[in-house]
Amino acid sequence: MAGTKEPRELVLIVDFGAQYGQLIARRVRECKVYCEIVPHDTPLKRILARRPKGIVFSGGPASVYERDAPQCDPALFDAGIPILGICYGMQLMAKLAGGEVIGAGKREFGKAELHVQPGAVLFQGLNPRLICWMSHGDIVSKPPPGFRLDAVSRNSPVAAMSHPEKKLFGVQFHPEVVHTPWGLEVFRNFLYAQCGCQGLWTMGNFIRRTAAEIRGKTAGGRVICALSGGVDSATVAALVHRAIGDKLTCIFVDHGLMRKGEGEEVVRTFKDHFKMNLIYVPAQERFLSRLKDVGDPEKKRRIIGQQFIAVFEEEAKKLGNVEFLAQGTLYPDVIESGTRTAAGIKTHHNVGALPERMKLKLIEPLREVFKDEVRRLAQELGLPDEWVWRQPFPGPGLAIRILGQVTKEKLETVREADAIVIEEIKKAGLYRKLFQSLAVLTSMKSVGVVGDQRTYGNTIVVRAVTAEDAMTADWARLPYEVMERISTRIMNEVPGVNRVAYDISSKPPATIEWE
Repeated sequence: MAGTKEPRELVLIVDFGAQYGQLIARRVRECKVYCEIVPHDTPLKRILARRPKGIVFSGGPASVYERDAPQCDPALFDAGIPILGICYGMQLMAKLAGGEVIGAGKREFGKAELHVQPGAVLFQGLNPRLICWMSHGDIVSKPPPGFRLDAVSRNSPVAAMSHPEKKLFGVQFHPEVVHTPWGLEVFRNFLYAQCGCQGLWTMGNFIRRTAAEIRGKTAGGRVICALSGGVDSATVAALVHRAIGDKLTCIFVDHGLMRKGEGEEVVRTFKDHFKMNLIYVPAQERFLSRLKDVGDPEKKRRIIGQQFIAVFEEEAKKLGNVEFLAQGTLYPDVIESGTRTAAGIKTHHNVGALPERMKLKLIEPLREVFKDEVRRLAQELGLPDEWVWRQPFPGPGLAIRILGQVTKEKLETVREADAIVIEEIKKAGLYRKLFQSLAVLTSMKSVGVVGDQRTYGNTIVVRAVTAEDAMTADWARLPYEVMERISTRIMNEVPGVNRVAYDISSKPPATIEWE
């Protein structure tokens, strides 16, 4: 949100092109410390103006000796701000401070044993022998003047170093990944003992601060919010409603492409439970008619997105004097939009096109938070568990889980199959352990036998994946008995289906959704 006040505790993560940049930020947030990611070429003056309590240098793919290797202003080391350099961040710190960085004779990748030296404050409370995750080609062969050696590994003569007086620290390993199981303790030691943080970043504090900002920005004006059935838009609605009450109107466009019972659940939760102003727009026939004879996935996405905007715009105009639009932009969206290069994999359905067309002022109360924080925020706001822990669902809905043309009959088939998948996954206690679980209706028919008669029926593919986010995902190793129950129920209960397959593709190269 524009006009957001600087948090009392701020840590900046200086990004040198790290693969795990967002993961570093999430680990810092887990320590209840607010942080933001900034580019490595952010001017020193701008960094100092934000008065961070600490700085983390991320890793990166470059060598510090490459001609165009990302740098930072060396004056940052004398600014009196505690700094933690990770991997490339440590190598850059060592080079700029007068140490020695060389190409490793043997690349160190994967698990490594760390030997911690006595008195290493960053490792306080930890064992002197630790397993960590390494991923680097260069090594620091000699610490800079004034730095002490804090840890070594088999292939890294300087696996950790520090200048306690200046509060400068460097680690060659990656404390942010799960393969370094004690990495969170390193962050805590840095943030609390060295930066003086107190852990003020809590969802309760966030709600109080953000609600006050919403009230100040809207100043009694009316706000609209598009409810989609997902946890992001639901949390935005609950937060804005907490701030301004009846000045908020939510618009739920039911395009008929949702999961079983989802439209009714939206109405029940927000109109009946939260007592919000909710406009329910039944637009199933409109969307189906626009999708008739359309089989191309990108065309389907565009049609659904355009119609969503059109319906939303029509309903918003009926309300008259509306000044603000609340939407669920998250911090990863802000990070991605700030990158210098980006490749489009597929068109994403988002109400982000609305502000430009409708000339409304934007309210984005979640633009500071990650997805896992949204769920904690939703709990704090009193959303039911079925909303808080709901698995991600694409904006185009079941239309992209039907290969080829979308019809009412196909929608009913995939909707019933999807409901069975979710029900059995929940019964097995696996729902929260999976990132997504779903059913896909393929365009392939196959021969089967039902009641001693030959059939020529539809094929359903079941997909379940594990992931921390949607960037990468692995297929879930579901227990055989769970897959058997899913398969048996779909073939017995969903008309026209005589074959069920299980998708064992990881992302990449596959995507989670089939279209």
